[in-house]
Amino acid sequence: MSQWLVLTIAMAAVCGVVLTITVLKERRVGKNDDPNETPDVIEYLTMMVGVVYAIVLGLAIAGVWEAKSGAEDTVRTEAQALHEVSERVRAWPVPVRDRIRADVNSYVGDVVHKEWPAMADRGELTQHSADLLDKVRADVIDYHPRDDYERESYQPVVDQVAVADAARSARADAADSTLPGVVWFGLIVGGVISIGVMFTLQIRRSGRELLMAGVFSALIAFLLFLVWDFDAPFSRGLATAADPFFALFPHV
Repeated sequence: MSQWLVLTIAMAAVCGVVLTITVLKERRVGKNDDPNETPDVIEYLTMMVGVVYAIVLGLAIAGVWEAKSGAEDTVRTEAQALHEVSERVRAWPVPVRDRIRADVNSYVGDVVHKEWPAMADRGELTQHSADLLDKVRADVIDYHPRDDYERESYQPVVDQVAVADAARSARADAADSTLPGVVWFGLIVGGVISIGVMFTLQIRRSGRELLMAGVFSALIAFLLFLVWDFDAPFSRGLATAADPFFALFPHV
């Protein structure tokens, strides 16, 4: 099922529940009930609940957005480092250069075609891709430069392999969800409470009140969906793509 369809159903369900409760509550109100008699303390507490939840929700969105942006930067760094390896070995002998470039291409191809689906499905990297990167590192380290010209390019190539390996490790850390379960518990319970406090204000069945109640409920559902989607940068609807690899290695 499409995640956007799930979002639509969830938002519609939340709005439907809130509006249904409002209508049922209105039917049980006595004739002597005065909606203007809401105590000031309840209005204050309702405002504070909304403010506190807005701060928590905003921090959660900022955190997962930063994690998603970091994952995208990690992918670009890894792709660029491997591209530099392929380009900097131009000064080396043809057999060595071709072997390193072939191994880099094998690694990139395995990452985008096999490891990326594994990250999306299981939130983890594959051992085969790790072995291919180890092979690239071995190709570079085992080569001994023959002259000063090759020595000038040798250390930068070694450094770029290390950068790619570090970026791969960072990608592994970002492959799974970043928010712990207790945070999700707080976000969901806070959302339920924030919606529930509307009923302490004696909401009626007027068109404006029903509209605002529905819009407020849908907004909270939408923001929670954004947190959930950004929480796993490589596996959900707005997932981080392997575009940097395809841009720098279009033949893979």
